[in-house]
Amino acid sequence: MPRFVNRWWMSIVTVLVLFFVIQILPYGQTRTNPPVTMEPAWNSLTTRDLAKRACFDCHSNATRWPGYARVAPVSWLILHDVQEGRAALNFSEWDRPQKEAKEAAEEVREGQMPGRVYRLMHAEARLSDSERDQLASGLDDTFRASTRQHVEP
Repeated sequence: MPRFVNRWWMSIVTVLVLFFVIQILPYGQTRTNPPVTMEPAWNSLTTRDLAKRACFDCHSNATRWPGYARVAPVSWLILHDVQEGRAALNFSEWDRPQKEAKEAAEEVREGQMPGRVYRLMHAEARLSDSERDQLASGLDDTFRASTRQHVEP
């Protein structure tokens, strides 16, 4: 066999072995949904439904963990995104200060949220222009009605 074929096969085998080895690493295998302690007083069911479609997987304790969330290294990326999302804004722990609540509506309006990769993987999160406007306005109204103890100044 030519030398480049042997190197090619060795490269394939090495990649496969590494892929299987990283599956046993513990990071990314802790997919939990802590209890919901308090949701915001939504201005409407429509706002909540839109937020559930577009935001809850990263910004609540009601994350849906698809099958590919069990396969490293994708599981690492998903866990990282969920941890960051919950730390910034968590619709399931409204009894705690929410760092990014004031910026949420603007990020939705500007198309920054939900993120592009998330939208590619989740068709239900692809909001139309009118749905995006409706969600942003609903978030503004919902957060405006929240008491100061729930939204950090």
